[in-house]
Amino acid sequence: MRNEGGGVVLAERERNVFPRAKLSAILRSDWKNDEDEMNRQSNASVESGVTQPSSGESSPLVMSPWNHPSSPFSKSPWTNSSSPKTLPANGLIGSMVREEGHVYSLAASGNLLYTGSDSKNIRVWKNLKPYSGFKSNSGLVKAIVISGEKIFTGHQDGKIRVWRISPKNPRIHKRIGSLPTFKDFLKSSMNPKNYVKVRRKRTVLRIKHFDAVSCLSLDQDQGLLYSGSWDKTLKVWRISDSKCLESIRAHDDAINAVAAGFEGLVFTGSADGTVKVWHRQLQGKGTKHFFLQTLLTQESAVTSLAVNIDSAVIYCGSSDGLVNFWEREKHLSHGGVLRGHKHAVLCLAAAGNLLFSGSADKSICVWKREGGGVHFCLSVLTGHTGPVKCLAVEEDQESSGKGDKKWILYSGSLDKSVKVWRMSEQAPDLHQMKLLPAPSNYTPSPLRNS
Repeated sequence: MRNEGGGVVLAERERNVFPRAKLSAILRSDWKNDEDEMNRQSNASVESGVTQPSSGESSPLVMSPWNHPSSPFSKSPWTNSSSPKTLPANGLIGSMVREEGHVYSLAASGNLLYTGSDSKNIRVWKNLKPYSGFKSNSGLVKAIVISGEKIFTGHQDGKIRVWRISPKNPRIHKRIGSLPTFKDFLKSSMNPKNYVKVRRKRTVLRIKHFDAVSCLSLDQDQGLLYSGSWDKTLKVWRISDSKCLESIRAHDDAINAVAAGFEGLVFTGSADGTVKVWHRQLQGKGTKHFFLQTLLTQESAVTSLAVNIDSAVIYCGSSDGLVNFWEREKHLSHGGVLRGHKHAVLCLAAAGNLLFSGSADKSICVWKREGGGVHFCLSVLTGHTGPVKCLAVEEDQESSGKGDKKWILYSGSLDKSVKVWRMSEQAPDLHQMKLLPAPSNYTPSPLRNS
């Protein structure tokens, strides 16, 4: 959202209510009716009054022979572009494109990046170049999480597939099963008490999702995997033996986001407009999750969640383009609203003092959290020609210095591309900013409104 002067307005305490858009239009659409708009050419850029524009028409990334129409590389099904050796402190590093489907999910692990699409393929990238890949039999890949040598993928067909990296050849990924395991499925199916009624004249096994698996989240310390589904349930899995420990009817509509948090808390967000908190408690030899409280009730669908473990802050993105947040040190009281997008916030990622929000408006807002819960916008990353559907972030170990952490941000879009950005937590020197031309549509304005 922008004010009349064109600036970004954020961290407002008041809460506006917007009519909730239809779930099918926001979450279950593949955006093909927007294909023409998504295929338009655009330049990658960073727009903000407080951070450095890093690329545009004169960018070496755009002028690179890798991107030139006459280059033989442009005709390859694999296309990537990387920046010169001297990289900007904030800005685009490179782009990766695979002309086989919209990018719906991302997961980063070390120097490897996993991408999932509606082509049923999971692609593996290394240092901005194609490295490996593996294919599932069916089901759009809606979520990817990595736990050691295991990769878990959530699919449109309601299945969670489990893959393992081959110890002999790290390029090879073998499918080792699915959740629930066939053994548990068979054993559970023999007991009528394990079935639940979901529709008229239809019952399903409690331990199995019967609709799209929309989100996954790991609690590495406890060895637990959480899965949320359009079937309105939250399921808890033990990673060591792939056993379903719990199945919770958590919401009245599709679950779009789940996030394992701090102090045994788990957060779920739904198309019913609510964010709920669940608390894990020890019970005998196992654990059980109990409903704790509802953080948010609104008309707009909740589309994404992110937790900053270090700062103990939970962020929620909605179909109305807003980001709400709550702080643990204030007993999970509402901290404020971040306003920076014109359309639905489809994905969030938190790292250090930064929050990244990707939107259906094709942009990524970079927010910085300071003392007292104050947030301000460091920059707005543009360049995608389709909605930004997924984000992943990792610390840039090579570039981070004392007092200035840098992060590598991966953004996946329905324009079939993944862009890679380097972001610093420090704003550039104001004197340097004066030497840079401001965007034509930029008007300076205060960014801190509480």
